[in-house]
Amino acid sequence: MSPSLIIIVLLGYFLIIGGISFFTSRFGNDNASFFIGGKKSPWYIVSVGMIGATLSGISIVSVPGMVRSLDFTYMQMVFGFFFGYIVVVSVLLPIYYRLNLTSIYGYLGNRFGLLTHRTGALFFILAKAVGGSARLYVVVVVLQEFVFNQLNIPFSVTIFLTLLVIYLYTYKGGIKTIVWTDFFQTIALLLAVILMIVEAIRLMDLNLISTVKVLAESSYSKIFVFDDWHSRSHFLKQFLSGIFVVVVMTGLDQDIMQKNLSCSTLKESRRNMLCYGFAFIPVNLLFLSLGGLLLLYASKNSIDLPLVNDSILPFFAMRLGPLVMICFVFGIVAAAFSSVDSALTSLTTSFMVDILKKDEKSEKRPRIIIHLLFTVLFFFLVLLFRIWNSQSAIDTIYTIVSYTYGPLLGLFAFGLFTSYSIREKWVPWIAISSPILSFILKVVFEREFGYVFGYELLILNGFFTFFGLRLVAKTPQRGKKSSLLK
Repeated sequence: MSPSLIIIVLLGYFLIIGGISFFTSRFGNDNASFFIGGKKSPWYIVSVGMIGATLSGISIVSVPGMVRSLDFTYMQMVFGFFFGYIVVVSVLLPIYYRLNLTSIYGYLGNRFGLLTHRTGALFFILAKAVGGSARLYVVVVVLQEFVFNQLNIPFSVTIFLTLLVIYLYTYKGGIKTIVWTDFFQTIALLLAVILMIVEAIRLMDLNLISTVKVLAESSYSKIFVFDDWHSRSHFLKQFLSGIFVVVVMTGLDQDIMQKNLSCSTLKESRRNMLCYGFAFIPVNLLFLSLGGLLLLYASKNSIDLPLVNDSILPFFAMRLGPLVMICFVFGIVAAAFSSVDSALTSLTTSFMVDILKKDEKSEKRPRIIIHLLFTVLFFFLVLLFRIWNSQSAIDTIYTIVSYTYGPLLGLFAFGLFTSYSIREKWVPWIAISSPILSFILKVVFEREFGYVFGYELLILNGFFTFFGLRLVAKTPQRGKKSSLLK
């Protein structure tokens, strides 16, 4: 298929996004609109947009590909996700609204002090910068392979052009713009996935009922693993990890919570989160079904697949006709943009509010400069991911989360479930030591006992942080309750 046709499709897509940005930024581009949209975002628009923002382009590429090695066992983690959302809605959202926070790490400052506040924010900035650039890397690689290689355009130029588009439609409106662009991009993402599934069903000469039957009877349909405790796919590991991943990657993540806090009331924010949290179950089942169908099609037609799981869907997209390829490119661009644009906005917000201590009334110029600097940082991080590629991008993301969000889990848990104050000078050292101890324990257990840690590293990391904070805690005041019970 001609790359010029893909470019025309993408240009049309960018024009729509640019139009949405122009319209929304006309009605407010101050810091209050950039940070939390003036707390006027419709909850149902936020809810739909959150699906695409949370999934990202990695889900389109990685989730279908992981079926080959993990079957449908990823659904165990997805089931855990929903219960994680219930925890966030019940425990964290009320606190954030009660304190009227712009950045959720203001809770740490309110509970412990400025040093803890900034430590939490810096760990978020590190995690989000690395995770966001990994998501962007997946999309840029696909665009490079499908379009820009044929035009002899270097990989670095592809990164630059992609980030330039994202910067231009986000630097003014921030969350106020992103709420609406994410809504459009999620619709585009889901439509693309559904069209790819329809095309796969057509190629296999099936109907909807026979497709369900073929998938259910295939060797890839296994969802639950109860018999092998050493496996990373064991139900308890996956389910509990799913709960904690959501608590951390949603409830303790400024990127995701910033959109939730843009809803006008706590009631609307809760409604938004429960709706998109439940929607993850059928949406991820769609992704896995697409992967299963493609693998069955390859087996039926004796097609040799790429060794890397993340390459399976792009491999098919290049060979199953122009409709599949356009849907694939359109889908990953929509998903990646909805993820990366909010990552850049949340990083800018956190740096302004948590590190520089600027608020909604501060001048806009520093915010615009910081937004640009984070865009440049993403450029160089994507180049680094080009050098270091892994078997599965989504696995890389969750591994990064386990090490960088673990200290956030420990900090928030200690604040919520105890009434202790702490000797703040030790907080940064504890937060740094916890991932190091987790990594050492992981290596020792794998070498000595054959136990392979999965995403439960996140829980372990949070425990080390919690335990370290207890060691440097001060005696609580008599009768003082934990902040969770206030």
